[in-house]
Amino acid sequence: MGLPAAAARGAGCEARRREAGRNGDRGHDRRLRVLETSHPPVYYLPVASFVDALRPATGTTFCEFKGEASYLDVIGGTAVTPSAGWCYATPSRGFEEFRNRVALYPGRMKRCEVGGEVVEAQDGDFDGGWTTSEIVGPFKGAPGTWGW
Repeated sequence: MGLPAAAARGAGCEARRREAGRNGDRGHDRRLRVLETSHPPVYYLPVASFVDALRPATGTTFCEFKGEASYLDVIGGTAVTPSAGWCYATPSRGFEEFRNRVALYPGRMKRCEVGGEVVEAQDGDFDGGWTTSEIVGPFKGAPGTWGW
Protein backbone atom coordinates (compact mmCIF):
# COMPACT_ATOMS: atom_id res chain seq x y z
CA MET A 1 0.00 0.00 0.00
CA GLY A 2 1.37 3.42 -0.93
CA LEU A 3 1.79 6.43 1.28
CA PRO A 4 -0.64 9.32 0.87
CA ALA A 5 0.88 12.39 -0.74
CA ALA A 6 -0.18 14.60 2.16
CA ALA A 7 -2.63 14.28 5.00
CA ALA A 8 -3.19 17.88 6.06
CA ARG A 9 -3.11 21.36 4.57
CA GLY A 10 0.32 22.93 4.82
CA ALA A 11 3.90 21.85 4.28
CA GLY A 12 6.08 19.45 6.25
CA CYS A 13 9.63 18.19 5.69
CA GLU A 14 11.81 15.17 6.28
CA ALA A 15 15.33 14.25 5.15
CA ARG A 16 15.63 11.64 2.38
CA ARG A 17 18.32 10.62 -0.12
CA ARG A 18 17.55 11.42 -3.72
CA GLU A 19 19.41 11.89 -6.98
CA ALA A 20 18.87 14.06 -10.02
CA GLY A 21 20.78 14.24 -13.25
CA ARG A 22 20.97 16.35 -16.37
CA ASN A 23 23.20 15.14 -19.23
CA GLY A 24 24.89 12.52 -17.06
CA ASP A 25 25.67 14.85 -14.15
CA ARG A 26 24.46 13.65 -10.75
CA GLY A 27 23.88 15.56 -7.56
CA HIS A 28 22.98 13.81 -4.34
CA ASP A 29 23.20 14.46 -0.64
CA ARG A 30 20.77 14.78 2.28
CA ARG A 31 17.63 16.45 0.96
CA LEU A 32 14.39 17.74 2.34
CA ARG A 33 11.31 15.85 1.24
CA VAL A 34 8.39 18.27 1.42
CA LEU A 35 4.78 17.12 1.66
CA GLU A 36 2.02 19.56 0.77
CA THR A 37 -1.73 19.20 0.33
CA SER A 38 -2.70 17.03 -2.66
CA HIS A 39 0.85 16.87 -4.08
CA PRO A 40 3.47 14.18 -4.43
CA PRO A 41 6.61 15.08 -2.45
CA VAL A 42 9.01 17.75 -3.67
CA TYR A 43 12.70 17.29 -2.88
CA TYR A 44 14.95 20.23 -1.96
CA LEU A 45 18.69 19.69 -2.47
CA PRO A 46 21.56 21.66 -0.94
CA VAL A 47 22.65 24.42 -3.32
CA ALA A 48 26.25 23.28 -2.73
CA SER A 49 25.43 20.10 -4.72
CA PHE A 50 25.16 22.21 -7.88
CA VAL A 51 28.59 23.79 -8.32
CA ASP A 52 28.45 25.87 -11.55
CA ALA A 53 25.18 24.14 -12.54
CA LEU A 54 22.63 26.85 -11.66
CA ARG A 55 22.01 30.40 -12.78
CA PRO A 56 19.18 32.82 -12.03
CA ALA A 57 16.21 32.70 -14.40
CA THR A 58 13.40 35.20 -14.85
CA GLY A 59 10.25 35.05 -12.79
CA THR A 60 9.09 34.50 -9.25
CA THR A 61 6.04 32.93 -7.63
CA PHE A 62 4.67 33.07 -4.10
CA CYS A 63 3.88 30.19 -1.74
CA GLU A 64 1.58 31.04 1.14
CA PHE A 65 3.78 28.94 3.43
CA LYS A 66 7.38 29.27 2.19
CA GLY A 67 7.32 32.77 0.66
CA GLU A 68 8.72 34.04 -2.64
CA ALA A 69 10.35 31.48 -4.94
CA SER A 70 12.97 32.47 -7.51
CA TYR A 71 13.56 30.33 -10.61
CA LEU A 72 16.83 28.84 -11.77
CA ASP A 73 18.18 27.49 -15.04
CA VAL A 74 19.97 24.13 -14.70
CA ILE A 75 23.21 23.74 -16.64
CA GLY A 76 24.60 20.32 -17.57
CA GLY A 77 27.64 20.41 -19.84
CA THR A 78 26.66 22.71 -22.70
CA ALA A 79 22.91 22.19 -22.26
CA VAL A 80 20.76 24.68 -20.37
CA THR A 81 17.31 23.72 -19.09
CA PRO A 82 15.39 26.97 -18.50
CA SER A 83 13.56 27.48 -15.21
CA ALA A 84 14.06 23.83 -14.22
CA GLY A 85 14.53 24.63 -10.53
CA TRP A 86 13.49 27.08 -7.86
CA CYS A 87 14.64 28.26 -4.44
CA TYR A 88 13.56 30.41 -1.52
CA ALA A 89 16.42 32.87 -0.89
CA THR A 90 14.53 34.41 2.04
CA PRO A 91 11.97 31.83 3.20
CA SER A 92 9.08 32.77 5.47
CA ARG A 93 9.45 32.46 9.21
CA GLY A 94 9.26 28.82 10.22
CA PHE A 95 10.63 27.65 6.85
CA GLU A 96 14.23 28.79 7.28
CA GLU A 97 15.41 25.25 6.51
CA PHE A 98 14.65 25.96 2.82
CA ARG A 99 17.37 28.60 2.60
CA ASN A 100 20.30 27.39 0.45
CA ARG A 101 18.24 24.55 -1.06
CA VAL A 102 16.97 24.01 -4.60
CA ALA A 103 13.98 22.03 -5.90
CA LEU A 104 13.83 20.65 -9.45
CA TYR A 105 11.01 19.84 -11.83
CA PRO A 106 11.69 16.14 -12.53
CA GLY A 107 9.92 16.34 -15.89
CA ARG A 108 12.55 18.79 -17.10
CA MET A 109 15.51 16.65 -16.03
CA LYS A 110 16.97 13.70 -17.91
CA ARG A 111 16.48 11.40 -14.92
CA CYS A 112 15.58 11.73 -11.24
CA GLU A 113 15.64 8.95 -8.66
CA VAL A 114 14.56 8.34 -5.10
CA GLY A 115 16.19 5.36 -3.42
CA GLY A 116 17.21 3.98 -6.83
CA GLU A 117 13.68 4.25 -8.27
CA VAL A 118 13.19 6.52 -11.29
CA VAL A 119 10.48 9.06 -10.47
CA GLU A 120 7.62 10.28 -12.61
CA ALA A 121 6.88 13.98 -12.81
CA GLN A 122 3.65 15.25 -11.29
CA ASP A 123 0.91 15.62 -13.91
CA GLY A 124 0.82 19.07 -15.43
CA ASP A 125 4.27 19.84 -13.97
CA PHE A 126 2.32 21.61 -11.24
CA ASP A 127 4.67 22.25 -8.34
CA GLY A 128 7.35 19.77 -9.41
CA GLY A 129 6.13 16.73 -7.47
CA TRP A 130 8.18 13.51 -7.53
CA THR A 131 5.93 10.44 -7.88
CA THR A 132 7.28 7.02 -6.86
CA SER A 133 5.59 3.65 -6.34
CA GLU A 134 5.19 4.32 -2.59
CA ILE A 135 3.14 7.48 -3.16
CA VAL A 136 -0.56 7.28 -4.07
CA GLY A 137 -2.86 10.06 -5.34
CA PRO A 138 -4.98 11.60 -6.50
CA PHE A 139 -2.71 14.62 -6.99
CA LYS A 140 -3.32 18.20 -7.98
CA GLY A 141 -2.05 19.07 -11.46
CA ALA A 142 -3.95 16.69 -13.74
CA PRO A 143 -6.82 18.11 -15.84
CA GLY A 144 -9.80 18.98 -13.63
CA THR A 145 -7.79 19.22 -10.38
CA TRP A 146 -6.76 22.89 -10.29
CA GLY A 147 -9.69 23.85 -8.05
CA TRP A 148 -8.80 21.51 -5.19
